[in-house]
Amino acid sequence: MAAPENPQQQAATIRHAFGNVLSFLILLLIGVLAFSIRLFSVIKYESVIHEFDPYFNYRVTQFLIKSGVYDFWNWFDDRTWYPLGRVIGGTVYPGLTLTAGTLWRIFNALNIPLTVETVCVFTAPIFSAFAAWATYLLTKEVKGVGAGLTAAALLAMVPSYISRSVAGSYDNEAVAIFALIITFYLYIKTLNTGSLFYATLNAIAYFYMVCSWGGYTFIINLIPMHVLLCIVTGRYSSRLYIAYAPLVVLGTLLAALVPVVGFNAVMTSEHFASFLVFIIIHVVALVYYIKGILTPKMFRVAVTLVVSVGLIVGFAVLAVLIALVASSPTKGWSGRSLSLLDPTYASKYIPIIASVSEHQPPTWPSYFMDLNVLAFLVPAGIIACFMPLSDASSFAVLYIVTSVYFSGVMVRLMLVLAPAACIMSGIALSEAFDVLTRSIKLQLLAATENLQINAGDATNVTPNDAVKTEKSEDSVKERSSRKSKKKEKENVEKASSVSRKEKRLLVLPLEASMIAVFLLVLLGAFYVVHCVWAAAEAYSAPSIVLTTRSNDGGLHVFDDFREAYAWLSHNTEVDDKVASWWDYGYQTTAMANRTVIVDNNTWNNTHIATVGTAMSSPEKAAWEIFNSLDVKYVLVVFGGLVGYPSDDINKFLWMVRIGGGVFPHIKEPDYLRDGQYRIDAQATPTMLNSLMYKLSYYRFVETDGRGFDRVRHTEIGKKHFKLTHFEEVFTTHHWMVRLYKLKSPKNRIRGKTKKSKSKATTTTSSKRIGTRKKNPWH
Repeated sequence: MAAPENPQQQAATIRHAFGNVLSFLILLLIGVLAFSIRLFSVIKYESVIHEFDPYFNYRVTQFLIKSGVYDFWNWFDDRTWYPLGRVIGGTVYPGLTLTAGTLWRIFNALNIPLTVETVCVFTAPIFSAFAAWATYLLTKEVKGVGAGLTAAALLAMVPSYISRSVAGSYDNEAVAIFALIITFYLYIKTLNTGSLFYATLNAIAYFYMVCSWGGYTFIINLIPMHVLLCIVTGRYSSRLYIAYAPLVVLGTLLAALVPVVGFNAVMTSEHFASFLVFIIIHVVALVYYIKGILTPKMFRVAVTLVVSVGLIVGFAVLAVLIALVASSPTKGWSGRSLSLLDPTYASKYIPIIASVSEHQPPTWPSYFMDLNVLAFLVPAGIIACFMPLSDASSFAVLYIVTSVYFSGVMVRLMLVLAPAACIMSGIALSEAFDVLTRSIKLQLLAATENLQINAGDATNVTPNDAVKTEKSEDSVKERSSRKSKKKEKENVEKASSVSRKEKRLLVLPLEASMIAVFLLVLLGAFYVVHCVWAAAEAYSAPSIVLTTRSNDGGLHVFDDFREAYAWLSHNTEVDDKVASWWDYGYQTTAMANRTVIVDNNTWNNTHIATVGTAMSSPEKAAWEIFNSLDVKYVLVVFGGLVGYPSDDINKFLWMVRIGGGVFPHIKEPDYLRDGQYRIDAQATPTMLNSLMYKLSYYRFVETDGRGFDRVRHTEIGKKHFKLTHFEEVFTTHHWMVRLYKLKSPKNRIRGKTKKSKSKATTTTSSKRIGTRKKNPWH
């Protein structure tokens, strides 16, 4: 029969059980908070897909659910990149679509009839709750339960993560951030426990991350950096080997199964660091093994032999890697990776990458907008990780340092910084509250003890003699027992003296502790208010539906994009081709169901440069280029009337740069006046005669009589002109989207054949033949 627990043990057990239940309830509320704070876009607008890339993911998910997985892997999409097409199964990260498709099937199996669009809209909020819970698990492994709960609550509301996970933001990052955090958690869990079970789960989580987002290369480089750091600082252990070796072997094999990655998992420079550290950790493991079975003298001989052989093998492997890297023009790195290592690389050599707004470096205000008070708490969290420094806390420090660098290069990677900032801030707040609440508790206990002592002295002013005699008798009896217990107390006091001294150092005055707690609570309240504002106002508006408020507070909705796509869907033939800048390719294919020349995948720079050249060329040359591509309609986005800044005129210089990178006759200085980009009367003739200028400002002077552009804040230079090779077929209500149709060759010729029909027919036919033979792109 088990011995009964004493009251102290029972109280500790009850307190532990109550803490677990309370932690579970708090985590449940954090998940509800993470999901609900991302629903402002649905409440304020409607359940609609946001941005541009999510429309392609939505279209792929529809095909996956309709046709199945095997047809998805072999799907050749002939409605994009005409006339080249695109193999979808081999060029897309399938994690998001497979996840949404699985959720849709689960809901339907439970007799919950949801449309595919509804599942896609709410996938990101669901996984934001999962990401918050994964953050709790990761931070718990680093610094305990309190820090984990705080970090999870911070991540549930951080604006940087909300910007890419609101309802309707159906992009890869919706599930990738959860995969990133859970992979890091399983790595730290394996490092703390040495369990091969968690190591296997870590490889599977890494596989899911590879399926979800190209940012998986951050994981496969950060973990080797941490392993190398542990080896260099003398923290190697068998647990470190178990945490790393299975991840490299199983993770690389599983990553190679993803079609979009394939042999890149072993052939590109992004993965070479993991293999190099894999070799190093095996050499270190061999040295530790030999050291355990040999005498010191034999060990020195064996180390000399191992180091010699290791250097030979290492140089051989290094020579092979150098040969592979040197054979590639980009030294084995992708364009985006090179732009992260060298921030000036994209602007110099790959303008298509530099033209994307989310690839630009962030400004200082963006850090305070997306992180708010976390930017000030991160340094305190880094300091707390060094008291004491463990393998898990060193990984957290390395994570925040690398993510800060990469976020400073590319604003999109603020998303990777958000979990690290929340973890560090959670640790800082948890440690601060621990010190402050302990100080308040000890100060109150000391105050109550002093009151009790004072009360005892007051009652014992006239002592009783009988009581004194009894105390003296008892004291004689207890002297022997006190002497025997004195030695035990001395040992206990010696063991606890160090911890008592440390606690005394961390005890603050009562008033200072209470003021500090109040200020931290106030800081948290400011953070919550800012996060709710960012979720409701800054990041909830879908880019496809725009809103603005007038001076009297009235709300105006601009639904021009869907209006234009609906017109294309109902008034054009199914096989008509639509040309536009690549930003609008995904939306045109998904919403109008029409074939596009280029889209947001940007895999073929030459094809994009062709469209950019056409937009930069005079009307006749542009018509010839579009006609050679079987284009029937041209779509242009124009914001000069309503003040929409993200229109094609503001993007026009990127079209010139990208087109000029492939076709040298397009030169950027021809479109600038003294180095300035102008659309007024001082604009260059090349600019005023370009197709983009004409399609944007055609009939614009009719709106106000003088052609004032509200985005550029100036009157346009060329106001009255006619189109000879294009005709306007549709302009949306607010002039934000304009559609033009290419005139047929016969319509262009009839207006010129008035003098002699026979001679004109022969001459124009000969000219037509000549123009067909001539390559319009040179």
